[in-house]
Amino acid sequence: MEDTRSVASFMDSTSSKIQQLQRAFAELESQRAVTLNLKWKELEEHFHGLERSLKRRFHELEDQEKEYETKTRKAQELLEKKKAAVEAKEKASLERLQKKRDAAMFAINSALDNYNNAPISKPSIGERWRQSVVRDSPNAFAADSITDDNPDGSVQDVQISPVMGNFEVKAYPQLLKLCGDMDSTGLHKFVSDNRKNLASLKEEIPIAFRAAANPASLVLDSLEGFYPMEAPNPDGKKDANLLGMRRTCIMLMECLSILLSGLGLNSLGTVLSESVKQRAKTIAEGWNPLLETLEMDACNGNSLEAHAFLQLLATFAIVSDFKEDELLKLIPMVSRRRQAAELCRSLGLSEKMPGVIEVLMNSGKQIDAINMAFAFQLTEQFPPVALLKSYLSEARRSSSQGRPGNASPAVQDEFNERELTGVKAVIKCIEEHNLEEQYPVEPLQKRILQLEKAKAEKKRATEPTKPQPKRPRGAQPRVTDNNNNNNNKTGYGRVIPERYPQYVYDNRPFLSGPIMAAQAPPPPAPQTYTFSPAPAHGNFYGNCYQYQAPPPPYFH
Repeated sequence: MEDTRSVASFMDSTSSKIQQLQRAFAELESQRAVTLNLKWKELEEHFHGLERSLKRRFHELEDQEKEYETKTRKAQELLEKKKAAVEAKEKASLERLQKKRDAAMFAINSALDNYNNAPISKPSIGERWRQSVVRDSPNAFAADSITDDNPDGSVQDVQISPVMGNFEVKAYPQLLKLCGDMDSTGLHKFVSDNRKNLASLKEEIPIAFRAAANPASLVLDSLEGFYPMEAPNPDGKKDANLLGMRRTCIMLMECLSILLSGLGLNSLGTVLSESVKQRAKTIAEGWNPLLETLEMDACNGNSLEAHAFLQLLATFAIVSDFKEDELLKLIPMVSRRRQAAELCRSLGLSEKMPGVIEVLMNSGKQIDAINMAFAFQLTEQFPPVALLKSYLSEARRSSSQGRPGNASPAVQDEFNERELTGVKAVIKCIEEHNLEEQYPVEPLQKRILQLEKAKAEKKRATEPTKPQPKRPRGAQPRVTDNNNNNNNKTGYGRVIPERYPQYVYDNRPFLSGPIMAAQAPPPPAPQTYTFSPAPAHGNFYGNCYQYQAPPPPYFH
């Protein structure tokens, strides 16, 4: 404000300054010796113009200052209003939080009172587990499912835990009954019989486990027979029933993990008791020496034995009882399994995955390494495109070793088949991880067409040629259509033998009928004729060429 006032006082003193200048100019003009060209009116007009310009600019600045002050005042008022609203919301949130805290404390105190006032008789494991599930999980198995009105746990509408989704599923009646009876053998048979509906079974088995008195013991009972006592097959092939049983064991352990992930700490401690963990540890210690005979190349990343062992450790939380290095050696044996990444997370091996990926790369399993890199977000450290090109170059190098000059046809076919399989695997990996922009698939698809075309041509070339039947010379066998004959019930033509063809003029239709019969003369009296045929050789010349004999005379 002081600056504004000083500017205003300075502008007011402009007129006095001009008058002083006018007097000085007049005195100068009176004392001049030479007439000056400057005129006072021009100078006066110039200075007055400057005065008007300064005043106009000064008023504009005042208006802008007032506008700025108005905006500042409004912004401060708005800020005060928002601050008051935030304080009001904060106060309301604190009040709601206090109410929830009071309700939680009341529930805890009520539970403690009920526990202190409970009878001395100790409930069974199943009853304690069911009670803890009802307390801990609001979406747990309905309490009315296991009551006196429904003791066998038959058909009920049950609600899935939050892990599996927020919708209702009606479980199989047999599945609930088998879990309620702790029948592991029947559960194995039921899963084997309904393997076509494996996806729905995997959603409903965690619910059915809630009907069991001790689901963890039920799963451990189902592992019996994973390694049969009988000697293996002499041909080295695994029994299909054994493979199916092992897959069922892995699925049951996964379903138990889903159930445990939806329980609270109290329920989890009830299900995975120390006795259950000790039993699982005993089973794992019995399996561990059997895994030493497995080879990574022979397993091809799809070992059920290694998968079951790792799943057993993850499900029953006994990972700390085994060495980490031994577990890391088993990961490449299950790298092709769909559950490999989640299994590594459950085992707490996420930080060790770079070393596992390097092992997969060095063993020629670049596709599995890429899947692991995407699962653990390590694509910057292990670029997927470079790994795909490395995998494809190795496949082509092995194919070049099987060329005709280097190997037998059987070995060559095997190497070509490997390259074809490798190219298809690369295309599948590119499509799964959306790498089309970085690695186009058109050249790979053309390569597949070339390999399949060469494979088909080689197959046609190696097929044995079938002998062609010889065509007889001369007249060909004649087929007579007897469809118009009333006596022929089949409607098919009669095939004449090839060596002795039918006489050409037999059964001529134009010589029969009522018209020809009326025009024909009466038949003569029967006469006897004697024929002396020469040694005939059929309808063939001496040079074995067939000929057509002339028709005999017509007899009435």
